[in-house]
Amino acid sequence: MALAAAGRFPRSRRQIRSVSRGIDSIGDQALFFAKALGHAPKALIRYPRETLRLIAEIGMGTGALAVIGGTVVIVGFLTLFTGGTIAMQGYSSLGNIGVEALTGFFAAFINVRIAAPVIAGIGLAATIGAGSTAQLGSMRVSEEIDALETMAIPSIPYLVSTRVMAGMIAIIPLYSLAVIASFIASRFATVFLYNQSGGVYDHYFTTFLIPTDILWSFAQAIVMALAIMLIHTYYGFNATGGPVGVGVAVGNAVRASLIAVVTVTLLISLAIYGGSGNFNLSG
Repeated sequence: MALAAAGRFPRSRRQIRSVSRGIDSIGDQALFFAKALGHAPKALIRYPRETLRLIAEIGMGTGALAVIGGTVVIVGFLTLFTGGTIAMQGYSSLGNIGVEALTGFFAAFINVRIAAPVIAGIGLAATIGAGSTAQLGSMRVSEEIDALETMAIPSIPYLVSTRVMAGMIAIIPLYSLAVIASFIASRFATVFLYNQSGGVYDHYFTTFLIPTDILWSFAQAIVMALAIMLIHTYYGFNATGGPVGVGVAVGNAVRASLIAVVTVTLLISLAIYGGSGNFNLSG
C-alpha cells in the first residue's frame, strides 16, 4: 500500500505542475491580449503605413502568391463551393419529402447563420492567421523582435496591434465577398443544375432572408477575426526553438483558432437566436 502510494506521488506532482503551467499560460495569453488591444489606437496613429501594408498583404497576398493566393481568393472559393454544396444537399434532402421548393429558404437560413461564418473563419485561420504566426515566429527566432526593442521600437504595438487591426479592417470586405459568393453559388446550383424555377427560388430566398441576420453574421465574423488574430500573433510572438519551433507554433495556433471559430459560432448563435433559432414555418 505504501509502495503504491509512493509510486503514485511523483505522477501526482507532475500533474499538479502541468495544471499550474496551464494556468500560467492562460494568464500570459490574457495579459498579451490585453496589451495588444490596449495598444491598438496607438498602432493606428503611429504606424498607419504599416497597417495599410498589412491590410493589402492580408487581402491580396504577397510575392508569387499575390492575387492567386490572397485571402480574398481563398475565402471566396471556400464559401463559393460551400454555398453550392448547401444548395445541392438541401435540394436533394428536401426533395425526399416533396418540398424542394424550399431550397431558397434553406440557402438563406444556413448560409448566413452557420456556413458562411464558419467557412470564412477557417479560411482566415489558414491564411491570415497562419501567415502572421509564421512571420512573427521567424522574427522571434532570428532575434529581429529583440533588435526592434533595442532600437526603442515597441514590439507589441508595431508587430502585433497593427496585425490585429489590419485583420479587423480587412474582414469587412472579405466577409462581404464570402456572403455574396455563397448566395450566388446556392442560386446557381439550384436554378441551373437542378432546373428549379428562378422565381420560386428567389421568392423563398427573399422571404426568409432576414436583414438583421446578415448584420449579426458580420458581427460574428468580426469577433472571429479578432480571436484568430490574437491567438495567432500570441503563438508567433512567443515562438521558441528555431524553425521547428515556428512550425510547432503555427500548428498549435491553427488548432486553437479553429476551436475558437467553432466556439464563437456556438456562443453567438445561442445568444442571438436561442435554442429554437427564432424560426417558425407555418402556412
